[in-house]
Amino acid sequence: MVQVVASAAGKTVNPHYRLHHPKWHRRRMPIFWWLEKLTYSKFITRELTSFAVCYSAILLLVQIWALSQGEAAYERFLTWLRWPPALVLHVLVLSALVFHALTWLNLAPKAMVLRVGRRRLPDAAVLIAHYLAWLAATAVILVGVSGL
Repeated sequence: MVQVVASAAGKTVNPHYRLHHPKWHRRRMPIFWWLEKLTYSKFITRELTSFAVCYSAILLLVQIWALSQGEAAYERFLTWLRWPPALVLHVLVLSALVFHALTWLNLAPKAMVLRVGRRRLPDAAVLIAHYLAWLAATAVILVGVSGL
């Protein structure tokens, strides 16, 4: 027995068949959809503050590079940091970083489910632990900077 393909027999199997699937219906989303609700706006703002985190990391690397280039290069870098537009920029970056840190810490209880035995740790305990760790890290940095 041999299978005969319909097109070989001179017949068209399905004349309405298309090789490509038609496009699915998709509702058009406006570009500023995230302005509709405060929670959406906070989410997008938190995501955009990642640029401030990136900028801070790059600034730290540039500071280390300037320090490695000698005293004159480092002094030029410090002079740039004292420039009024740079000060305004860094105040804005600091506020973005604080917002970023606070919103991520507030997400910790939803992202981390900790159990002690069979019981789940309350969200408040996870949140308080994260805030205490943040304060401890800040205290260590301040003590290190002040040279105590």
